[in-house]
Amino acid sequence: MLEQENAALKNENVALLTDKDNLQRELTTASQYILQLETQCHDANLRSLAILKELKSAEVEIETLKAYIIDLKARIAVYIPVKGDVVDRKLAEYINNFPDRNKLKIMFMRESNGVYEFGQRKVMVKVEGNKIQVRVGGGYLSIDEFIDQYTPVELEKLERNNPLKRFSEKVAVQKLLVGRERNEASPVR
Repeated sequence: MLEQENAALKNENVALLTDKDNLQRELTTASQYILQLETQCHDANLRSLAILKELKSAEVEIETLKAYIIDLKARIAVYIPVKGDVVDRKLAEYINNFPDRNKLKIMFMRESNGVYEFGQRKVMVKVEGNKIQVRVGGGYLSIDEFIDQYTPVELEKLERNNPLKRFSEKVAVQKLLVGRERNEASPVR
């Protein structure tokens, strides 16, 4: 009986050792698989970080290019000179390189050599000593002085002559008058 029990325990021990070896092999295989997955995950994380750095660099470059495009759009030639006309070429250079485009609300329109229309005003322009001079009255103003002084005057003329504004003001006055007629009408007797 003890021998049978001993033999059964030996068989059980052998089975347990075999199971232990199988589990050990499975554990080793699983550990190797997990290590391989961790290595792949680590490599993927490193690639992701590299891609994120490239993306950040690309975003900075995109923002720089956007700012450059905006600057280029602001510098697009607004005025194209007539070939062979020194005054027109100098005026075009001045207008196209003007730092504050919003200030140039009234443009120079060439009529003939040295004669331009500025809003409703006809002016004579000349280049003297590499500087643009505009004839005003009996003398000349530099182009900067001329623009500063005469742009508001010409803008006001345009505003006064704007037919839509005149029409809307006329309609508003008519509505006001019609409204008063109703209020001031005497009661029917």
